[in-house]
Amino acid sequence: MIYLDYNATTPIDKKVAEAMEAYIYGNFGNPSSSHELGSKTKQAVEEARKKVASLLNASPEEIIFTSGGSESNNMVIKGAAYTYQNRGKHIITSEIEHPAVISPCEFLEKNGYEVTYLPVDQNGVVDIDQLKAAVTEETILITIMHANNETGTIQPLAEIAEIASENDILFHTDAAQSVGKIETDVKKLGVDFFSVAAHKVYAPKGIGALYIKDGIEIEPLIHGAGHEMGKRAGTENVIFDAALGKACELAEDLLQGV
Repeated sequence: MIYLDYNATTPIDKKVAEAMEAYIYGNFGNPSSSHELGSKTKQAVEEARKKVASLLNASPEEIIFTSGGSESNNMVIKGAAYTYQNRGKHIITSEIEHPAVISPCEFLEKNGYEVTYLPVDQNGVVDIDQLKAAVTEETILITIMHANNETGTIQPLAEIAEIASENDILFHTDAAQSVGKIETDVKKLGVDFFSVAAHKVYAPKGIGALYIKDGIEIEPLIHGAGHEMGKRAGTENVIFDAALGKACELAEDLLQGV
């Protein structure tokens, strides 16, 4: 078989699989435990966080591990909508977003929010002038994907980020298709939120990450104990966290030509 569906998913890299093994067969401790096994797995999670942060040019404290890109997108869209509802109830997105963005937007529309779905041109690119025209005093979030999974179109995120910043609007991008393929420097892109899906970058399905710019607070999607710096409750998936960390390390090496 010749497999040409890498935008749908990728196989697990051998080095990624090897990074997982230590936490499958031996180091099974809960990272929240104070004993030695817990300390070892806590260290593994934090090392993985550093590797994800390095690829994105972020601080480790700005990286939250999630169950995948869909959860990351939902956490941003629903969390921002709830947290900033007193400022406004308008969100801007595009017509070509992944269902993990479109569906939560539609959910919010059923609950009193207004969503503008921007069209794209013949090249699949969002029109900047239309975006500017869509902004209102009620706009609290813009969410536009980085690279499209079907066309490969790359959106002008830095330009969109400038518009968002000028109007005091939060800016999120679903970067599932760009991580590991092109530069994904969150500072250059100017985003406030950045979603990562591990299985698009040679790591397992069921793990992802979310960059939240330092200083920005949103209501968590999952409540419970204080895991992930209080932003995402649930005992850490050490095996898959380590896998995503290794995948990001490999991706960074490839992008830098190492």
